[in-house]
Amino acid sequence: MPELPEVEVVRRGLIEHAVGRRISSVSVLNDRAIRRHLLGRADFEASVAGHEVLDIRRRGKYLWWVLDDGDALLAHLGMSGQFRVSSTVGALAAVAAHPHLRVRFSFADGGPDIDFLDQRTFGGMSFLPGQAVLPDPIAHIALDPLDPAYDLDATVARIRSKNTEIKRALLDQTVVSGIGNIYADESLWRARLNYARSTAGLTRPVVRRVLEAAREVMAEALSVGGTSFDALYVDVNGDSGYFDRSLAAYGQEGRPCPRCGTAIRRDAFMNRSSFYCPVCQPKPRVRR
Repeated sequence: MPELPEVEVVRRGLIEHAVGRRISSVSVLNDRAIRRHLLGRADFEASVAGHEVLDIRRRGKYLWWVLDDGDALLAHLGMSGQFRVSSTVGALAAVAAHPHLRVRFSFADGGPDIDFLDQRTFGGMSFLPGQAVLPDPIAHIALDPLDPAYDLDATVARIRSKNTEIKRALLDQTVVSGIGNIYADESLWRARLNYARSTAGLTRPVVRRVLEAAREVMAEALSVGGTSFDALYVDVNGDSGYFDRSLAAYGQEGRPCPRCGTAIRRDAFMNRSSFYCPVCQPKPRVRR
């Protein structure tokens, strides 16, 4: 699933190509793409059409289009969702050209359409009247390390108050948002901390070191367009990021640790994997 840097790359692309434009029409081709909009396809198309896009904002892994009249268009990319600037203009002249086109936004200026593509249809959108400041469905999500209002000390305190493993805390979007499996593993590698360490036993400086590493690694990923393992994680122009070339731990099982040369290991973790260096990130001792 795209994480903070990948979603932020999409947000910046949408700011360039959507902000300041008025939506003339919306065409929904697959109802799953708007399943969170409970009033259905016709209402979604009619509600969104006619609005001007004022801004594109993000909270964690969610995006929302700020529309005039104080309304919002909330979007989540899911596993494979993409916003793409279309190479065609007009109602659905080239729908057959892309089998994963789910929603098309056309604009009054006659410029390029913006398409929502989603191969696995886990992503989706909903129209939320009067919720432009912060949509209700994501109000519970914590700020992320790249947000200007992010409070590092408060996040440190929240993590230390948890009785869980440090990686589980990093993935808890109510504690700190935007960090997924990739950047959790990379942050813990940089901080020399094993994913299974208990948060209750970590000092403030150690937790701070992990969170500072998270901010650092995600900023670096953002600067190169994020991490793209395949053609699904791309920007609005279809271009891939290349932070995968800089990964030290995630997906590197069997390869030498860039710091000490020991082979990176992989453990099963929450129906996914954790990658770590057994020397730089020793596992916590098991109490007998």
